[in-house]
Amino acid sequence: MGSSVLGAKLLEMFEVGPCGDAYQMGMLIGQRFSSQIRSRLAGDLVLRDQLLPFAQTQQAQPLLKALTDNNRKKFPKYWDELLGTAEGSGVPVLDLILINFRKEIVPFLPKTSIMSNIADTVDDCSDVLIVSDSLALAVHNEDANFALVGHTYLIKGTLANGLSFVAYTYAGELPSCAFGFNSHGLAFTLNSVPPTQEEIIAGGIGRNFVSRDLLEASDIDDALTVQDENSISRQNRAALLPKRSRKELLSVLGDTDDPKYPIYMTGPTLYTLCTAVIDLDEQTLSIIEGNPKEEEVSHVFIMSAKEFKMPQ
Repeated sequence: MGSSVLGAKLLEMFEVGPCGDAYQMGMLIGQRFSSQIRSRLAGDLVLRDQLLPFAQTQQAQPLLKALTDNNRKKFPKYWDELLGTAEGSGVPVLDLILINFRKEIVPFLPKTSIMSNIADTVDDCSDVLIVSDSLALAVHNEDANFALVGHTYLIKGTLANGLSFVAYTYAGELPSCAFGFNSHGLAFTLNSVPPTQEEIIAGGIGRNFVSRDLLEASDIDDALTVQDENSISRQNRAALLPKRSRKELLSVLGDTDDPKYPIYMTGPTLYTLCTAVIDLDEQTLSIIEGNPKEEEVSHVFIMSAKEFKMPQ
């Protein structure tokens, strides 16, 4: 796999594998990013003030057991990877279970004023895709809670079966609930698509486990998306802007015109961590840190299967 790195502010990248098993891969990732994982857990107020106290209640036990049993049964390798990450980073397994199943647990937390605030800060991302005679691009803003700034990294993994992937990863979580690509030439970005209250099922398959599985997929089934006010506002603003070139697409994702729902977010709660640019013609995935209007590229990866090789 080819890559080039530019600029001064860089995401840390860790090359791992092939490993004896998934547990070992997770353990190596945990060891490499132990400080980031510990720092993220220490500063995660939802984990400390909501998820951990809830996990100690009788009400939480059936939910946590169902999440554990169902996801371990469906994706045993990824479950072992999660356990290995906890071991390698020296943090409690429960902490990593809770942040990896955060989206699946939050709907069942007691409805308090604090929880209302959490519900109002959905970490939506933004995507613009265009295919024309001269351009085939997908660009993606990775938006998340401000607390995650400085708590992300890149995993460049190779599996025992020869499959390789690159994944933008939140500290302590499975790769990747953000964006990535693999040696099949499959690239994807992920957005928050919360279910309606009627669609919520206790103990279902976690989104982090589904997205981890995408990194090993050769194709993706059609997905159903749901929009909220934030998404609609950003979509309406994007519809007003020109999108005929790479520069114009990046300007869309760097737009801050709407003070309430800007496309490019800079806090105080939500923050655009980076922007991913997938060029289908050039077969590259680029990562831009900072406002994408400035085009300060930090990483460029070649997605061609022929080029997707780990250094020996």
